[in-house]
Amino acid sequence: MSKYGLLWKWLKENNKEDYKLSYEEIRNILGFDIDHSFLTYKKELKEYGYEVSKISIKERTIIFKKIK
Repeated sequence: MSKYGLLWKWLKENNKEDYKLSYEEIRNILGFDIDHSFLTYKKELKEYGYEVSKISIKERTIIFKKIK
């Protein structure tokens, strides 16, 4: 399983159209803070039916959208 596999699985299991998760919420799911490697690993998310729509460093949030 990849470094972010728990997050990808969580998104898929909850099966919402989109999510806006704070860095803190993501840390609670994963058990660690996201880092720059997230940008590399995010392409794996398509295998789970989602994509990263927006990363806001200022708001400290990430928006995930279901691929249609």
